[in-house]
Order: sequence, then C-alpha cells, then structure tokens
Amino acid sequence: MDLATAAGVGGGGDAPLFKEALAWQAFSRTPVLAIVVTSYGEIWSGSEGGIIKAWPWDAIAKSLSLTSEGKDMASLLVGKAYIDLRNNATVGNMCLLPAADVKHMLVDHCRAKIWSITSMTFALWDARTRELLKVFGIDGQVDLARLEAPVMPEQFIEEEIKVKPTKKEKPQGSFTFFQKSRNALMGAADAVRRVATKGTFVEDNRRIEAVAQAMDGTIWSGCTNGSIIVWDGNGNKLQDIHYHSSSVQCIRALGERVWVGYASGTIQVMDVEGNLLAGWTGHSCPVINMAIGGSYIFTLAHHGGIRGWPLTSPSPLDDILRTELANRELSYTMIENIKVLVGTWNVAQEKASFESLRSWLGSALSDVGLVVVGLQEVEMGAGVLAMAAAKESVGLEGSANGQWWIDNIGKTLDEGISFHRVGSRQLAGLLIAAWASNDLKPHVGDVDAAAVPCGFGRAIGNKGGVGLRIRVYDRRICFVSNHFAAHQENVSRRNADFDHVYRTMSFNKPHGSTASATSVQLHKAASANGNQADEDIPELAEADMVVFLGDFNYRLDGITYDEARDMVSQRSFDWLRERDQLRAEMKAGNVFQGMREGPIRFPPTYKFQRNQPGLSGYDSGEKKRIPAWCDRILYRDSRPVSIAECSLDCPVVAAVTA
Repeated sequence: MDLATAAGVGGGGDAPLFKEALAWQAFSRTPVLAIVVTSYGEIWSGSEGGIIKAWPWDAIAKSLSLTSEGKDMASLLVGKAYIDLRNNATVGNMCLLPAADVKHMLVDHCRAKIWSITSMTFALWDARTRELLKVFGIDGQVDLARLEAPVMPEQFIEEEIKVKPTKKEKPQGSFTFFQKSRNALMGAADAVRRVATKGTFVEDNRRIEAVAQAMDGTIWSGCTNGSIIVWDGNGNKLQDIHYHSSSVQCIRALGERVWVGYASGTIQVMDVEGNLLAGWTGHSCPVINMAIGGSYIFTLAHHGGIRGWPLTSPSPLDDILRTELANRELSYTMIENIKVLVGTWNVAQEKASFESLRSWLGSALSDVGLVVVGLQEVEMGAGVLAMAAAKESVGLEGSANGQWWIDNIGKTLDEGISFHRVGSRQLAGLLIAAWASNDLKPHVGDVDAAAVPCGFGRAIGNKGGVGLRIRVYDRRICFVSNHFAAHQENVSRRNADFDHVYRTMSFNKPHGSTASATSVQLHKAASANGNQADEDIPELAEADMVVFLGDFNYRLDGITYDEARDMVSQRSFDWLRERDQLRAEMKAGNVFQGMREGPIRFPPTYKFQRNQPGLSGYDSGEKKRIPAWCDRILYRDSRPVSIAECSLDCPVVAAVTA
C-alpha cells in the first residue's frame, strides 16, 4: 500500500511575565462575561442577569497614581467607583433592559457607542453620556427605546418614581400601564428562556454566539442556526447571510475580510459586502476562537488544536496555491510503501493454540508494518450478551476472553519488542485490535475506536461492527470487523447490517485524543466547492482508506452440499463464485458500494466441524450446511478510477498481495 503525505513544521516559545498594576473585584457573585474599554478610558463590563457596570477613567487614573503601598486602597476606590448602568436605564422602577446574561460587548470608537448583547437582544449606548439609546431584538425589531420615555411629562415621571400607588388607585396614564405590562411579559419570557437554554429542555436555534465590527463600521453577529446578521452603526439591520447550517462560534474582521468559525469545524471568509470568498474544513471539532497575528490568522479548536492560515490566501489551498503545489509536489511529499496484514477469524468461543496463531500471523514478523485482527464470536450466550450491553451503557467494554486473545496475539507478534499495540475495541462477541511495528509506530497516531450493534433491535453486539480509525503518516485509515446476519435466506438483512454499520459508525476519541483533520481532508474540502461540508456524510466515507473484514455470512445459491464439496475438492473456485451471494449483491450495487476484494484462492471457510481439518471438516451432520465464503476482506482506497498513481489527489493506493 502506497501513501502520499505532506511534511509540516511547528514551533513554540516562552511566555513573557507581566506585573500587576491594579486589580479589583468587578462582581461579587456573578461572573463577568464581557468587557470593553472606551476611547475615553472607561471600562464597561457585563455579567449574568443583565448587569452592566462602567468604571470612569478619572477613578481609575486616581487609583493608578497612588503608591504601591496604597495598592489595597486603590483597589477599594476603583471597586466602589462603578456606575450601575442598569439603574440609568430604569424609569418608574422599570428597567428598559432585559434581565438576560450580557454575553458580548463591543465598542464603536468612531461613533462613540457601546453595544451590549445578550443571546437574543442588542442594547446600544452612548459611550460619552452612558445613555441607553436603543434596545432591539435579533430580527431588528425595537423592543424598548430610551426615546419612549419623553412621551410623558418629566414631572409626571418624577412623581411616578416617588409615589407608590395604592391598590385602589388606577394606573396613571397609558404609558405606565402598557410599559409595566410589556416589561413584565418580556422579563418572564426571558427568565424562561434563560432556564431552558441552561438546562436540557429546549435550545433556541437563533441565539447570538459571536460579534465583531468590520472595517466599514458594520457590526456582524453570528447565530446558532448558522446565520450572520449585519447591522449598521445605529443598530439598523442591513442583511441576513446564511452560508452554513452549523452554529457560528467566532467572528474576526480584518481589512475588507471577515472570518467566521463554525461548530462543525468549518472556516469561511467573506468580504464586507457579505460575499463568500472561501470555505474549508479547518478542524474536526468546533472552532471556538480566532486571533490575528502577523500575516496569519490562528484558529483554536474545541479539542485544543491550533492552526494558522495565511491572511493573503483565504483557504488552505486556493486556486493559485493549488497550481503551484501541483507543480512542486515532489519537493514536499514523500511516498511510503507499507505492508498491512489483515486477518479475520470466527473463533466460536474457542481459544487457539500458540502454534495456530504463529501459523496464522507468523509472516508479520518480517516486513509487515501494521497488523489488524478482527474476531467474531469471542463471547456468546444470552447472559454474556446482556452483560456486555449493560457494560456498554456505562462506558465499559471488553471481557476476559477478549483480553486473552489480545494478549496471546501480542505474544505471537513479540509485542513490546517487534510490535506495539496501538488500539483495540470489543463489543460483546466482536473484537478488533491493531499492532504497529517498531519502524512504523512513530508515524502512527490519533487512534479512535467505534462500535455499532446490529443484533436484537440494533442493540446487542452478537451482530454488528467494531472499528479503529488510525492515522498512518498523514492519512486516515479505517478498519472495521463485522459479523452480519446468519442463515441462507437473509441476504437483505446482511445488506442492511452493512448499511447500518457504514452510515452510523462514529469514532470517539479516548483518553483525550486531539485528532484533527489531515492535510488531505483539508485539500479535499477546499477542492470540492469551497463551501460548507456535508454534515450527513458518514465518517467512514471521509477516510483515505477503509477495510471491512469479518464474518459477513453471505452464502452460495443454487448449489447442493455435495456439488459444493466436489467443486471445492477440484478447486473450481471460479465456478463457485458465480453462485456467491456477496458477489451478486455487490454487482447489483446493493452492498459494499465502491469497494473491492482480492482474488479468492482459498477454499470456502464455512462451515467446519471442530478439530476436523481438510474437506472432511465441512459440516457433514444432519443440517449439511453448504460450504461458503462467509469470511471476507474488502477495501476501498483513494482511487476514483481503477488505475491511478499515488499523489495528493489520490493519497492511498492499495493492492492485495496475498
């Protein structure tokens, strides 16, 4: 198997040390969620419950002028010098702001305005006077406005604040009555929304998750449904952009471009007019933050991975770079030839002798780089299957029998000396494990495991698949060990088992693995259409190579037991294969679509009696089950056509050698 991979470099440095100049407690009980500094030196901060405070610059400057001995006094002075802006937005004991968490704040220096933003609303302030100018919703509708207050005479409003009405008194004016009613309804609705979105009841699909200001002064806000809303500096809605269905997690603006990171790991670049310039898969998990430094923008993924992208070329491989890279491919890629030994065995709850294992896997000790073994029926019986299902439900897997097989296969491979186990996964009777040679081990990583039950209502692991996704150099290879539905007539059920495993297998990342997209996946994503990735694509479809192995249980049709025995004795395998269910179903496009199988040069593997070698071992009892090739290995590499050379566009080219 040949693999093409691109080289990469990395670096690091020591962090500088900073001396604390001034510190104070902004909120005593609630965490600060957002903070900005105005051009006048004021510090504004927002927290849970809609609390917004401002610290005037004169108080901060006065505290900074104190000597180091007066540091505690300085902190005390600043801490008490804040202005509660929520009080400034209160008329007649009614606050014009919703009591929702202030998640974001943004300062518009050109217009001297401050934006404070909750998950569903925007508030616009005058940065000089600290006056609330406008409060509006995510669709641009004005919920409350500071300009509404002057509708009533100032004297009446003052009396309304001072005098507490009795129960018998009627509301003094339509403004007070409707304003109270509206605020009460909005407050109740917002409280319900806060509880729901923090719990498990409901999640609003249009919450505000990120904001940024572009060079032209427009404000960009990203929502959980993937939409991006652009506002002018006065809070008027300009346009609603929707290029991706995943939640927006972060936005950064620089010059005439705006960068957007999504929960799907997608990164997009737009111009200030909202036109999409580029898009690609940057990470395998949410892009939670971005930072601009030098000539690069750096993206931070949820798993901790950081990647840098050139600002002058807004994608990992744009059209210009792709042409240059293609012309110089040999200067930065290398071709590696790796031999992989893949074996499958339905062990029928038995344990093999060391001699049997040595005969089966002994050839791996010479020039094989990777050994992958799939077993079926390691465990059977209703009690064992039920116990396995219970363990899976709490995140446990494996058994004594499974561990015996892993340990003894490891001994056969001289584990710890010649080979090192890189991963394993057991689901009831299904087991898969992989070992890498000493030479290959440094180039193997990001091993993820998965399991898909197909038995008894898609819940029990007597049938199904277990898989390992392994990065070899810079390529993702998936191995899946399977056991499909039994019995001659259950062809459609076997097809359905494969389809279920292929479409639903989802690899986890055990022990804090930080696997991320490989360079070929980024290359494919950029080459596809420059837009969003299809979130419905199965994970197995995104691998550079996939190998299915196991007891697929496909039988032979239109042949008797005696005829099959005779053909096997004559080694007329081509004649037998014409009656192979799997071959017929693949030809019809019903199963293993796009996959290939090596030439069958071995006798049917089903069904042998225990301790009976050769032809005499085939089932000769009352059932006389017809011999068949139930145990198979099929694969799919990167080749879009039958013949291709290994390259960045076709990074894995595989061939069966035995």
